[in-house]
Amino acid sequence: MTISLERIRECLLKEHLLKEFISAEGWSLTPPDSFKDKLFDTISYDSRKVSCDTLFFCKGMTFKSEYLNAAVQSGLEVYVAEQPYDDVLAPLGIIVTDIKKAMAVLSMAFYDYPQNQLKLIGFTGTKGKTTAAYFTKFILDHTTHKKTAMLSTMNSTLDGETFFKSQLTTPESLDLYRMMAEAVANGMTHFIMEVSSQAYKTNRVYGLFFDVGIFLNITPDHISPIEHPTFDDYFYCKRQLIKHSKTMILNRDSDHFKLLKETAELHQTPYIVYGDQKATDADYIYQTNLEDSLAFSITAKKDTLAITGDYHLRLGGDFNKGNALSAVLTSALVGAVRSDCQQGIKETIVPGRMELLTNKNGAKVYVDYAHNYDSLKNLLTFVKEEHPNGRILVVIGSTGNKAISRRKDFGTVLSELADVAILTTDDPADENPVTICEEIKAHITTDIPVEIIVDRDVAIKEALAISKTDDAVVLAGKGADLYQKVGGVDTPYEGDYQIADRLIRE
Repeated sequence: MTISLERIRECLLKEHLLKEFISAEGWSLTPPDSFKDKLFDTISYDSRKVSCDTLFFCKGMTFKSEYLNAAVQSGLEVYVAEQPYDDVLAPLGIIVTDIKKAMAVLSMAFYDYPQNQLKLIGFTGTKGKTTAAYFTKFILDHTTHKKTAMLSTMNSTLDGETFFKSQLTTPESLDLYRMMAEAVANGMTHFIMEVSSQAYKTNRVYGLFFDVGIFLNITPDHISPIEHPTFDDYFYCKRQLIKHSKTMILNRDSDHFKLLKETAELHQTPYIVYGDQKATDADYIYQTNLEDSLAFSITAKKDTLAITGDYHLRLGGDFNKGNALSAVLTSALVGAVRSDCQQGIKETIVPGRMELLTNKNGAKVYVDYAHNYDSLKNLLTFVKEEHPNGRILVVIGSTGNKAISRRKDFGTVLSELADVAILTTDDPADENPVTICEEIKAHITTDIPVEIIVDRDVAIKEALAISKTDDAVVLAGKGADLYQKVGGVDTPYEGDYQIADRLIRE
């Protein structure tokens, strides 16, 4: 992969991003003659990973000139930034109006627009993105013979079979296009990704269009000084997927559905609406089977995608039937047939989603990634319906430095649906986990027993120890995550499922 300085100039001018070139020869709208034939064989935003042939992006609110100076000392010749760094003796600066947009535009050009060689699928929503993405992956594995790549919050794959953990729900644009290029090189034909609100707010997916976009739902989340200051800002960023998709799938049961539909119509984006059996104005609906909680059927006003029929899940919860239907619609739009959809839905398992263990005394133990108001409420509602004669014991914490509103939300849900709450650590970052737990506790308005046990391993052990035969123990928030974010470090963590399984077998 290479990109020339002239090609860089063309891309930036096309997007109205170029301000000027700055070199020892002065300021200009064209590169100096000394760089006329310059080629770059790498691009980077890490000042520790540069050479003389690297195009370096000075990005981030915390970026310091000393980072650039260190890169220049390592041989760097050209940088891209929103401002000149006069205190750094860099040979050439490319000054742009928006560094994140510039990085997106130049990254896709450097990697030769890999998205054009893939069927690109984007899921957004407050909850359900990972599960719906997994449903789609399992379906398309039948259709494409495992030529489907996926970027997911919990696990990602660029070859269809080997998985790794992502650092961000939606990677930085430079990493995203590198991953897409790797997927193309691996022979992948389809690419599924979760599209976060931050991806649009910080221009990680600037200029990217999806073959199919799916808007699952919207509820307040990620509201904090470092994410979204208001729900309005969060929702607006989420809606950008509608503007940047060739076809949209919309959930009739989502809050603010009218605005979602109006947004699609405003941007002339074709859309399909799905919902449950009460959504009479939906194009496709799912109906539950009263005799089998894991079975459902899909019906339609006009089955243009030929997907109606009976389906069966491995994942519990009515909310997963909606996620499954969204995946079926998505997959049918990019080549799947009914049999692929039925088999894929039947086989789908999601690490950290509705994983089930049985304690020594017969109590059921649920491990789930539920980490916001809606997902936790749906999970506990399902568990309560499954265990009407026992108590619901919940082990949960909340993240530090972000999504502060979740602490109140968790207190509200625990008040409504839990019988015992054990508050513990969950990615505290720079905050004291005890303080976070106390904030959750302050919002519990019922007189249920509440205990704070900072060590998550010990908290799980306590929940198992006090459970009784008819009870259900819910380990919420971490899912399959094998790290705790403490300060700026990903600290290895055994995992909720692994801890519970080990304790049960001891």
